[in-house]
Amino acid sequence: MVKLQAEAYLPTQYGQFKVMAFSEEANDPMPMMVLHHDKYVDALPYVRLHSECMTGDTFGSVRCDCGEQLHSAMEIIAEKGGYLIYLRQEGRGIGLINKLKAYQLQENGLDTLQANVHLGFKGDEREYAEAVEVLKILGQETIYLITNNPEKVTYLENHGIHVQQRIPLIIPPHSENKDYLNVKKHKMGHWL
Repeated sequence: MVKLQAEAYLPTQYGQFKVMAFSEEANDPMPMMVLHHDKYVDALPYVRLHSECMTGDTFGSVRCDCGEQLHSAMEIIAEKGGYLIYLRQEGRGIGLINKLKAYQLQENGLDTLQANVHLGFKGDEREYAEAVEVLKILGQETIYLITNNPEKVTYLENHGIHVQQRIPLIIPPHSENKDYLNVKKHKMGHWL
C-alpha cells in the first residue's frame, strides 16, 4: 500500500500546486508524484495519469508528445482544478536504459512497440494500480480523465474509478514524431 510521505507547495509557470510524494517506503528515491490544484471549476477533478518520460518531460524531445502532453495537462489542471499523477514508469514501463536501446532500434527501422518486443518486453508494460490507490486515498472515485489512451479509461473503470468524461489531449505532430503518433493511433488505439 502506498501512502503520502511528504507534501509541499510548488509554484509553477501554470500556477501554484501542492506537490505530494506517495510511496510504500518513506525514503523511496523515486516516489509517485502528485500535483494538486484545488480551485475546482466543476464538481469533479480533472485528472491526468502521466507516465514519466525524461527525454520528453525534461529534455524537450519532440520524438514523442509526452512533454507537451505533460505541460498541457498542467495548464488544464491549473485552470480547472484536479490532479496530475506522475507515474514512475519510464519508457512504457521498461526503464530509461531500455528506452534508449529501443530508440536505437527505432533508428534502424522498428516502430516503438516492435522495439520494446525485440528487447523482450510487451509493447506496453505500464500499469495503473498505484494510481487507483492514490485516487482512492484522495477520495476521488469519479473524475474527468485527461487522456487519449482507451486502456487508461478501461483500467480505471474496471478498478473502481468512474470516468465521468474523457478530456482529449491532442498535441500537433512534429515531423520527428509522426510515425510514433501513427503507432499510438493505429496499433494502440489511441484517440488522436
